[in-house]
Amino acid sequence: MSTTSPVRRTGGRSAAVVTAVRLAVEELVQERGRDRVTIPMVAERAGVNPSSIYRRWGDAAAMIDDLVVYRLSPDRPLPDTGDLRQDLTQWAREIVAHFRDPGVAALLRCGAASTGTGASDCLRDRRDEAAVLVDRADSAVVADEVIDHVMAPIVFRVLYMPWTLDEDLAADLVNRLFK
Repeated sequence: MSTTSPVRRTGGRSAAVVTAVRLAVEELVQERGRDRVTIPMVAERAGVNPSSIYRRWGDAAAMIDDLVVYRLSPDRPLPDTGDLRQDLTQWAREIVAHFRDPGVAALLRCGAASTGTGASDCLRDRRDEAAVLVDRADSAVVADEVIDHVMAPIVFRVLYMPWTLDEDLAADLVNRLFK
């Protein structure tokens, strides 16, 4: 008599749907721009039923915001060198590199446009990361200063001057923070 244990699915159908939708949203935003992306369009591209998308996200703006957060995971390890300036520089370099990708930059623009008066998940996650970095260092610098002097200039450049997202930007911004 042979006994077989059930095969565990890693992620299952739900994970496959989320992955397909995220890829479809990214492609469509790049191709058409945020305002022209609809849930039926995403569903067709992803090969899923539109009701699956409505059930999970509700609308296109929520999908876009989710994708921006997904691409720069808040669960990734943060730099921990023991030196706040070095940690912030590494963190900022990662963010600059992330937003150098034109698809990600387009998603940031779309996510920013869809948040209205509330803070986006992406901003909340970056503020939380900045707080972890400065709290760990027991520094006079506070998280909101990091957001104002490091993150905000990066986002401004992503939105309006993407050609200025160079290798030196992160270190330059962090150095200005400590002046």
